[in-house]
Amino acid sequence: MSKRFPLNPKHPERNCWGCDHYCATDSMRCGNGSSRTQHPAELLGEDWYEQGDWGIEVDGNAKSIQPGAPRAK
Repeated sequence: MSKRFPLNPKHPERNCWGCDHYCATDSMRCGNGSSRTQHPAELLGEDWYEQGDWGIEVDGNAKSIQPGAPRAK
């Protein structure tokens, strides 16, 4: 099971969002070391999950989602 993914973290620039580790930008475990993966909110704005087909369901005032959780039908 994947870690919960925050919809709009307060300081997304402090973490790499490329995998389930959410490492600090100065100590990424993936070994990439060159740059971090930005949070979608940094690229698309606070309503990023409403744009496109991410395959996620966001309930009301949720602050995070559980990736890989079955979609509501």
